[in-house]
Amino acid sequence: MTAAAQVQPQGQPEPQPAPLASPQGAQLGAGPGSAGLDLWQSFGLEAALDAALPDLVALRRHLHAHPELSGQEQQTAALIAGELRALGWRVREAVGRTGVLAELGPEGPGVPLVALRVDMDALPVEERTGRPWASLHQGLMHACGHDLHSAVGLGVARLLAPLADRLPGRIRLLFQPAEETAEGAAWMVADGAMEGVDALFGLHVFPSLKVGSIGVRIGSLTAAAGELEVEVLGEGGHGARPHQSTDAIWIAARVVSGLQEAISRRLDALHPVVVSFGRIEGGKAYNVIADHVRLLGTVRCLDLEVHARLPGWIEDTVQALCQGHGGEARVRYRCIAPPVKNDGPLTQLLAEAASDLLGREQVIWLEQPSLGAEDFAQLQGDTPASMFRLGVAGPKGCTPLHSNSFDPDEGALAVGVKVLSLSLLRWLAAQAPRPREWAT
Repeated sequence: MTAAAQVQPQGQPEPQPAPLASPQGAQLGAGPGSAGLDLWQSFGLEAALDAALPDLVALRRHLHAHPELSGQEQQTAALIAGELRALGWRVREAVGRTGVLAELGPEGPGVPLVALRVDMDALPVEERTGRPWASLHQGLMHACGHDLHSAVGLGVARLLAPLADRLPGRIRLLFQPAEETAEGAAWMVADGAMEGVDALFGLHVFPSLKVGSIGVRIGSLTAAAGELEVEVLGEGGHGARPHQSTDAIWIAARVVSGLQEAISRRLDALHPVVVSFGRIEGGKAYNVIADHVRLLGTVRCLDLEVHARLPGWIEDTVQALCQGHGGEARVRYRCIAPPVKNDGPLTQLLAEAASDLLGREQVIWLEQPSLGAEDFAQLQGDTPASMFRLGVAGPKGCTPLHSNSFDPDEGALAVGVKVLSLSLLRWLAAQAPRPREWAT
């Protein structure tokens, strides 16, 4: 890790209300957790984290100030690869185009292998936080917290690097590009990033939870998602005589509203579907009736069977709306990602680690999944995996993800490093022939 100025996190974890009871009936507390905490203490990881934290905060701020779009993370990847090599990790670059893969621990057949996924890319958002470390690149911002994710991943790397010769299995770090476009996970899988992986962990910042807490859930965590493109074709004309033309803008407006109405009346309300249009392109002059409009949107659904039927249903609905108003349509649908499904035992292991480190009241069992999408699901495939929500709301709260004022509390950085480091160690300990002896 490169040297950095002494920088302190923005805030400290605050006491939280009592957590929700796990809807899956999970119990937190003593048991495997006490052995896991012994590992944390015997390796002196609390002191190591305290020493590393100023560097990690400074590094996160550097990454925040220098965001890079999906698939263009060359400088971010180079920085991360350099940090990992300096710590003694075995590093491969250009895995999944601009991704970085690093390993620690013994190699060879039959060696248990656990992986941690960290995403790196930013968004095309103009930052409005006013922070001294705000983005230096106009129109680009880490508005989804991937800079903090990367700093957490490097924190885990720093804490575990001195243990390389004592690990009973191998740890693989996957610094992934292009999560925001839902392409990077598939790129990394194609380059063999998940070969041999026995278990996979991940995290994502969560503005709805206070710093110092995490959110966990067994089963569905996120929704299946698709990308929708609709081209509305009409016939242009003079703005003074709309009756002599077929107004593509007017028809496109009917498509936007008509799809929402059709969802509420033609689909089962117990299987929610969300269609949101984020971009509309059409028209060339204020007094000319547009003959072409392009709509771009996203579709989210928790039920895989419903999601499989959505492309055909959307095609039929859009065609009927356009034809009913004298126009035509071209509809294209692309599946972005399947839902993230959290493995029960792996999530329980993570929740117990967090409970031991943070306190039971700081582990919140989430009652509902999110309709957000995550290509973490592309990585997990059939591999047992668990992703948790990292609370980042400070005393004044936190604006939503993708907001131009998104400003997570940096106190969450230490929380993420602790929970993931102990979870990785505990998973390896569970695989060791003599789990209580490997750390001595």
